Amino acid sequence: MDELDANVSSKEGFGSVEKVVLLTFLSAVILMAILGNLLVMVAVCRDRQLRKIKTNYFIVSLAFVDLLVSVLVMPFGAIELVQDIWIYGEMFCLVRTSLDVLLTTASIFHLCCISLDRYYAICCQPLVYRNKMTPLRIALMLGGCWVIPMFISFLPIMQGWNNIGIIDLERISKPRLGQDLHVIEKRKFNQNSNSTYCIFMVNKPYAITCSVVAFYIPFLLMVLAYYRIYITAKEHAHQIQMLQRAGASSEGRPQPADQHSTHRMRTETKAAKTLCIIMGCFCLCWAPFFVTNIVDPFIDYTVPGQVWTAFLWLGYINSGLNPFLYAFLNKSFRRAFLIILCCDDERYRRPSILGQTVPCSTTTINGSTHVLRDAVECGGQWESHCHPPATSSLVASQPMDP
Repeated sequence: MDELDANVSSKEGFGSVEKVVLLTFLSAVILMAILGNLLVMVAVCRDRQLRKIKTNYFIVSLAFVDLLVSVLVMPFGAIELVQDIWIYGEMFCLVRTSLDVLLTTASIFHLCCISLDRYYAICCQPLVYRNKMTPLRIALMLGGCWVIPMFISFLPIMQGWNNIGIIDLERISKPRLGQDLHVIEKRKFNQNSNSTYCIFMVNKPYAITCSVVAFYIPFLLMVLAYYRIYITAKEHAHQIQMLQRAGASSEGRPQPADQHSTHRMRTETKAAKTLCIIMGCFCLCWAPFFVTNIVDPFIDYTVPGQVWTAFLWLGYINSGLNPFLYAFLNKSFRRAFLIILCCDDERYRRPSILGQTVPCSTTTINGSTHVLRDAVECGGQWESHCHPPATSSLVASQPMDP
């Protein structure tokens, strides 16, 4: 949803110093997005253990989408912004705009799929998760992340459906505006600098439909999923604390925290904090653009071009942040990155084979042994490794013989 309007409205445009600073900043954003997403893809391809985690299929596909954004979309926008002119023709402007809408929407859809995958992995039982996240369903979800955006990008944009009604609206409001050019031409051509721009105008139906499909529906699903994950993480930590207190009171003396229980409490707390960071960055990057995208057609397209450009690049920055949020914050990914960057240094290899069964935490209360499934973080998702899987996070076994 690229609303790339006239990038500057001053007569002189950017000065030499401003252009250097702007070019340096944009180049850093593009380079960060390219290198970060490439590193994620290489890490999963080289690390066999990372390939076993279902969530990582979404993370790799997300990295590929963001890589395409940084290679096919950002550079042309940066060139236009710095040079204050679009030099690639009207047809390539439509293609570039369609790619922008397609890839940024696909990126948001991937973020939504990751949130749903984590919801089923953390909030549901292992059997439910295995039934929900089958290889076929994962393939269908990934396919939907690429196919659905096609219906709001190339199809309507190449057919010009997004412009329907804008010219007629301008004819009605022209006496009030006192302008000879209609609104599309005013944004496409800057009379002060004698420059043309690659702009993307949307009418009210397209603005609402596109924004709801590409942002508001995925955003609502992400909020609901991450809220449930946050609540579940807090409940797990509370259950562990209650068991420890009950165990201590039954024996009449303070009981040291079980190692695995303590590890799980830290993991759940870290997971909750990470989810807040993820949602905060997502809202900060994309909410300003999509709010403006809906508001602009209803206020006769009076949002300044500088505001559009700032909000658009704020959304682009999200493609560079995703590798840090969904991969760099994960211990398994960080280890894989160090191995790649340090040329297979043995110091960073796993001391033992991952994927082995993790012992379950146990707490003895009134002669009964209560077993806690230990949730471990694997490539961005939490899975139960206690066997056999329990029907709830807290499972009471039969009393042990004295």
